[in-house]
Amino acid sequence: MQAPSIIKGRGAQIHTENRFARQTYIKAHWEAIDEEDLSLQDKTEYLEVFPKTIINEVKSEDLPLEYSLNPYQGCEHGCLYCYARDTHNYWGYNSGAEFEQKIMVKLNAPLLLEQTFQKPNWQVKPIMLSGNTDCYQPAERRYGITRKILELCLQYRHPVGIITKNALIERDLDILKALNELNLVHVSISITTLNEDLRAVLEPRTVTAKRKLKTVEILSNAGIPVHVMIAPVIPGLNSHEIFDIAEAACNAGAKSISHAVVRLNGSIGEVFTDWVNKVFPDRAEKVINGIMELHGGKLNDSRPKIRMKGEGQTAEMIRQMVQVAKQRFFPEPFNLQLNSDLFVRTKKGQFSLF
Repeated sequence: MQAPSIIKGRGAQIHTENRFARQTYIKAHWEAIDEEDLSLQDKTEYLEVFPKTIINEVKSEDLPLEYSLNPYQGCEHGCLYCYARDTHNYWGYNSGAEFEQKIMVKLNAPLLLEQTFQKPNWQVKPIMLSGNTDCYQPAERRYGITRKILELCLQYRHPVGIITKNALIERDLDILKALNELNLVHVSISITTLNEDLRAVLEPRTVTAKRKLKTVEILSNAGIPVHVMIAPVIPGLNSHEIFDIAEAACNAGAKSISHAVVRLNGSIGEVFTDWVNKVFPDRAEKVINGIMELHGGKLNDSRPKIRMKGEGQTAEMIRQMVQVAKQRFFPEPFNLQLNSDLFVRTKKGQFSLF
């Protein structure tokens, strides 16, 4: 399946142009035009940064969120389809290989969060960890920022949601249990495919689907409500797996499922198109055409309430498959409302001296 020219362990196989940058990548010597770009194999670099704010107010008609918080910018998981790739441009890096290689670590995130909780006018609503990049990506093993944030949420009795595709979340099971006893947490696990060969090239540094399902099982057995996101659905790659993923999620103890179709915003279209032509040259055209069919002949549609589900015959077929899967495996509706009434503004704790 995997072509010899593919850089293993990385998703993007190219550097893209940063529309804000004054400099860009070129081949310095034309005689080296066919040589492998060694910069694509660069080791991951963790860049410690200190932002002034950490909470993002979500103003999207597509997302039932009020706030999001991202301890890291950029993501080593390397998912080809990730909509967050384009945000790396604002930090001076590209949406391609550098999104996976240059990871910004927001060291002062716990301090900023505690300062936010201490504000008299703070309005308590659930905060979603990983609205942009995965809070349990490999950097978390070294820095532990997500765990510190969860400790703060428990200390202040603040509701929190988590989106991840990494089994590292199991490390924090003790805090998650304590939060769940107060109805302060829910977890969403993203499962894109059950095909390990596909996962290994589509999202190369995530854990296997089998391991994700084990995480769903462990969290569910601990009483923590788990939602499985079948996302993104990509015609010609994983669209035929909807029913199988739903069944596996049900068997692992998930409470509900949802889906979103792939959309290749900004330069992510270039990253994905280059990748699919290299990895799946036999069906690349079919995949790209399938994606364009979802979005009116384009790779992306930014219109609210449409961009996540698509429109047209293919989008409707996907929607119907998900609906049938829900009726079969999740017949009882599950609507979790986290508790926002327990918040207590305590004396500043361990992070005030950060």
